[in-house]
Amino acid sequence: MRVVFLSVSDDLGGSEVALLEMIRGLRRARPSWPLHVILPGRGPLHQRVSALGAACEVVRLPRWLARVGESAAGEAGRPRLARAALALRLCRAAAALPFYQRALRTTLARLGPAVLHTNGLKAHILGAWAAGPETHVVWHLHEYIFRRPVTRRLMRATLPRCRAIIANSESVADDVRRAISPDTAPTVIHNAVDLTQFTPAGPALDLDALSGLPPAPAGTVRAGLVATYGRWKGHEVFLRALARLRSGTPVRGYVIGDALYDTAGSQYSRAELIAMARQLGVSTRVGFTGFQPASLVMRSLDIVVHASTEPEPFGLVIAEAMAAGRALTTSAKGGAAELIEPGRDAITHTAGDDASLADSIARLAADPEWRHQLGTAARQAAERRFNPARMASELAALYERVGGVAAERQPA
Repeated sequence: MRVVFLSVSDDLGGSEVALLEMIRGLRRARPSWPLHVILPGRGPLHQRVSALGAACEVVRLPRWLARVGESAAGEAGRPRLARAALALRLCRAAAALPFYQRALRTTLARLGPAVLHTNGLKAHILGAWAAGPETHVVWHLHEYIFRRPVTRRLMRATLPRCRAIIANSESVADDVRRAISPDTAPTVIHNAVDLTQFTPAGPALDLDALSGLPPAPAGTVRAGLVATYGRWKGHEVFLRALARLRSGTPVRGYVIGDALYDTAGSQYSRAELIAMARQLGVSTRVGFTGFQPASLVMRSLDIVVHASTEPEPFGLVIAEAMAAGRALTTSAKGGAAELIEPGRDAITHTAGDDASLADSIARLAADPEWRHQLGTAARQAAERRFNPARMASELAALYERVGGVAAERQPA
């Protein structure tokens, strides 16, 4: 069966990392299947996909099409201005759309896939419009869509072109039914983590050097927020929580990640976050490292903080921290709540509440034995819940179910 994956990002966000694990797992589970990935450029994802042995095709995504998105359309305090800006971006994107669609349709016709697996909201719409009648389109939802009115309407209109929907959590599946149709029946397939890469023992990083900070004193507990700079990822909550810690608490914080996506208005800049830390008086107690290899990051931290202020569709950082055997505190909203057993393999704090997060960090920092117990249980849970072989088996079964006779089709 020939499977083509369509992504409109060539960076390495959560859904793109999940895509890599899908490809890795499928190459082991179904080694005879040709796998192709269509990307908008030759960024980091292109390099990683090629290294896994899948064929890469580049169909350039016009700048205005890449930047259009609804993340900032309801921005507090400026909703009318934000909606007007969105309308302008939509108009510019519409002008660029025919050129991309023509190139994408030509590429898909040449490849002749039995299944087109779309990864990302724009990819769902664009892929469904471009796929030929013999290609079965599978949407893989990593995001909520109910609060995105334009996307919601487009996906409802495009639903007849879609053969199956995958949701990465029960929470996302519920959102799909609410947003598109109560009759929709998404298949829930949780993301996987490379359990040979994310391990409790192994190489780590010097986070202080990467942050430009002096070496931390002996006994310092390192707590890190690992996320892109999305405005809902909880950076302000984390910085305020560090400011609340009692004087003398041996904790140093790290903000690990950076701005990533092209969508306008959806993320902080590093300058904004550094200014925020300065205003809160924690600039000497928190370091900003930028993006770093995720497995090395996890092993460099004593406490991993997941602080999303809105429901999380899945929470890949949670899965990676658990696989690395780290003590974890999470806001546990949405799909994130499905990944943990509170008190056994992670602890929780109230989303958006810096006092609650500060209390979680302080309690974990004060009890190294508890951190070890949580980390051990987390690793054991990750081996069951986030196994790549499990995910690959579930994906292959879905493809075979929707592909039917088309599974044997190959291009001329």
